[in-house]
Amino acid sequence: MLSTLQPPRCSLSRFPLHLPSKPFFFHSKQTPLSSPYPIANATLTDQIATSASSPSLHSQILSIRHSLLSRQFTATQLAESYLNRLRALEPHLKSFLHVSETVLSDAREIDDKILRNEELGPLAGVLVGVKDNICTAGMPSTGGSRILDGYRPPFDATAVRRIKELGGIVVGKTNLDEFGMGSTTEASAFQVTANPWDLKRVPGGSSGGSASAVSARQCVVSLGSDTGGSVRQPASFCGVVGLKPTYGRVSRFGLMAYASSLDVIGCLGTTVADAGILLHAISGHDTLDATSSKREVDDFTSQFTAVDSLESKPLKGLRIGLIRETLDNGVDGEVSSAIRAAASHLEELGCSINEVSLPSFSLGLPAYYILASSESSSNLARYDGVRYGNQAVADELTGLYQNSRATGFGSEVKMRILMGTYALSSGYYDAYYKRAQQVRSIIQKSFKAALDENDILISPAAPSAAYKIGEKVKDPLAMYAGDIMTVNVNLAGLPALVLPCGFVRDGSSDLPVGLQMIGAAFDEGKLVKVGHIFEQTLPDCRFVPPLLSDHIDHIDHIDHIDHIDHIVG
Repeated sequence: MLSTLQPPRCSLSRFPLHLPSKPFFFHSKQTPLSSPYPIANATLTDQIATSASSPSLHSQILSIRHSLLSRQFTATQLAESYLNRLRALEPHLKSFLHVSETVLSDAREIDDKILRNEELGPLAGVLVGVKDNICTAGMPSTGGSRILDGYRPPFDATAVRRIKELGGIVVGKTNLDEFGMGSTTEASAFQVTANPWDLKRVPGGSSGGSASAVSARQCVVSLGSDTGGSVRQPASFCGVVGLKPTYGRVSRFGLMAYASSLDVIGCLGTTVADAGILLHAISGHDTLDATSSKREVDDFTSQFTAVDSLESKPLKGLRIGLIRETLDNGVDGEVSSAIRAAASHLEELGCSINEVSLPSFSLGLPAYYILASSESSSNLARYDGVRYGNQAVADELTGLYQNSRATGFGSEVKMRILMGTYALSSGYYDAYYKRAQQVRSIIQKSFKAALDENDILISPAAPSAAYKIGEKVKDPLAMYAGDIMTVNVNLAGLPALVLPCGFVRDGSSDLPVGLQMIGAAFDEGKLVKVGHIFEQTLPDCRFVPPLLSDHIDHIDHIDHIDHIDHIVG
């Protein structure tokens, strides 16, 4: 049906499929190392490129594991390499609110395990960024808010604990809109993160720091939270993969609550394989979260197939539904073209493509903001300067509450608390909150009906590519409208995968476009399988931002990382 459409156009800012001789890792500063492993004259980047070809499954995580076990480089060398890049790019991007002081000591522990021939976890040596609304023991966890400035939890969130148990290294805490309320990181109390594709544009939000860090290769993968698209929209803006799991698949223990019936912890990576591996690591029932599912977690890695092992029609028989309402007025024309071209590519892989209508789709946005604001007004009541949050000076208790919240919360958070309190008030509960819950039920039924007829639904992840910093900050309704592609998935509690599928041209910038794949509840494995095949077979599917790719050849030949400041400047 869509075979006459043109495939996604190529860009000079992408690398070929298999990791090339000039990969996206940079050459680290040559510091003396007491390494027991023989390192040849080849640079660390060349060694990673060589190791990456062995697993041939399009995964940095698998490549790192292969290289560590074959002793081509050490975990310490890898950590130094990433830290050097992080420090060089951070003044330009501002992805992180805090960088861990224990990264190198954690890496040395992994090297010691290798020397002792001990078993390594599947995430050994993998540097993970963690959104700052996810608790990390001994590390600041502010939620992007002044009211929690300086707070260091005495515990790890369950997702973070599982990453550490499997050998992952938390490199730092990434920037976000305050308590996850925003789409650009402009609502952060501390800083605004830039998009690696164009430093004058937003990275999306609220997990903009996590997406920017992965896109700029400041870390291997990252955790974000997704209440209404906060993993998927920034993944689209930054040209990376974002994976939102089914509600209940991942424990929410340690995630600062925004809207408890919608919040999930999601994963970001440069490839579907990396996002899938990270999701598998953090999934599963948790006794500390009553909403976490006891359903068995499938091994997502079993869904990975190397491109040279694929049949000519590897997705033959798969039914794909293209949501008609997501390509209507209000969606950028080039975005629509990129999504239709991606559908054409899926058709070439053997899928049958059908347009499906979800008449209730447009109702999701107002219902979402009523429900999310209502839940946030309740959840954020705990930040009063007594139970949680920094305490303001006052002569009496009521004044203490008022001053602590007035100085601690930003304008976006205050506005949503007021909206939610209004919707829950006795005179308006039926008209707003109750009706929004009824709309939610309608949306859930419409998605179920569509997924009974199709294996996967597809749509854009956002109605436009990344826009400029400050462009929508004074027009909150326009910013809220940008969530229309993603909020319905949260209302239905379904899993969704966003991966880059093409580009749009905006002035002098090529900006990535994300394709959203929506699956049935707890069917993340199917999304990962289809997405992995899609990205491997998409021509020139390595998306590397100009911040890196325009100078990658120079970076590979630099002896000292200090010179990178000049290059990326």
